[in-house]
Amino acid sequence: MRAALLQLTSSDDPHTNLRVTSELVRSAASEGAGLILTPEVTNCVSNSRSHQQGVLHLEADDPTLAGLREDAARLGVWLLIGSLALKADPPEERFLNRSFLIAPDGSIAARYDKLHMFDVQVTATETYKESAGFKPGDTAVIAPTPFGVIGMSICYDVRFAYLYRKLAHAGAEILVVPAAFSPATGPMHWEPLLRARAIETGSYLLAPAQMGHHPASTGRSRTTHGHSMAVSPWGEVLIDAGQRFGVHLVDVDLANVAKARQKVPSLQHDRDFSGPS
Repeated sequence: MRAALLQLTSSDDPHTNLRVTSELVRSAASEGAGLILTPEVTNCVSNSRSHQQGVLHLEADDPTLAGLREDAARLGVWLLIGSLALKADPPEERFLNRSFLIAPDGSIAARYDKLHMFDVQVTATETYKESAGFKPGDTAVIAPTPFGVIGMSICYDVRFAYLYRKLAHAGAEILVVPAAFSPATGPMHWEPLLRARAIETGSYLLAPAQMGHHPASTGRSRTTHGHSMAVSPWGEVLIDAGQRFGVHLVDVDLANVAKARQKVPSLQHDRDFSGPS
């Protein structure tokens, strides 16, 4: 199975972002991709809660979701929308950071709300309080497909190894980590974390990412690390997109999952233990 990681530089304008993303989805399909993956917050990268309030929608009304579902159906491909920023149903005032797996008929095969919120001060001038603006999810999600079982996650989740072990124990063979990773932590942490999650579980790791300087019409603009990556079940980096915008292709062979898990069957060696006290 050929997968395509889309590396984007989304702005805070959902309409422009949909046009750009749709063009890349069509390009990826024309190159034989059966699974196409977009990054976190594909529809809107913004630090302004007031701007988000003005441009975001409920899931049922979201034009990006509708447009990408149409693309998947027209092209007959599986499409992992890394995440969309969406309004939540009242009385919840915070937004949702929600990932969607779209089947080739355009239906929604799975939804996943980001579990772990990025509440950190990474430098003296770079502070994030994601939980102030986004409601965290509470459910881990796997999704069977004809080419393997996908375990869903988003960005900051990658620091929590227990999530990926649970996904693998539940049957996941392909782990997805769509991201808008901070450039303050990315150079040291992004690749090691992705490789570790792949190695620990003997799974393919597919991580489409936002990159570069994101245009903002309102508020402070963001910069993201880029380096969309694909990692084999043995920990080999198959793709590192660097700062290259566009479509990045990788072939996924689930026989390599079986081989890695046979060589190092650590998923069979979990033990209950007590302590520390």
